[in-house]
Amino acid sequence: MNNQITTNEIKLPIGRLAVCAVAALLAIVLASLAIPLLQAHDPYISSVLSLTGDPVQGSAIFQMNCAGCHISFTDSQVGPSLCKVSQHKSPIDLIRQVTSGRTPPMPQFQPSPQEMADLLSYLEKI
Repeated sequence: MNNQITTNEIKLPIGRLAVCAVAALLAIVLASLAIPLLQAHDPYISSVLSLTGDPVQGSAIFQMNCAGCHISFTDSQVGPSLCKVSQHKSPIDLIRQVTSGRTPPMPQFQPSPQEMADLLSYLEKI
């Protein structure tokens, strides 16, 4: 009798493992929901998102600052095509990418909030 494992002794570690897995999954879900909310509280991002962009102005900004590396409709030599980029990245992600230059060799670009809203509006159209 002493060498036998009871059913409760087997279920206890499995139950703890299940609780830990559920807690980890819940933490991941909450973090994924909280991060965009925190990013949206950035004053620059909030300002950009509160404005209505002009795609014509955005096209001019794109031609001056982006087209050298990002051809909007075909693959380019330096940066990727940005055709349909707004279907793959959120406005917040696009703003962060443009302003941080976090993907070398992309430089940082510091457009005014209106310029950034215009650029986002253009990127949604291509």
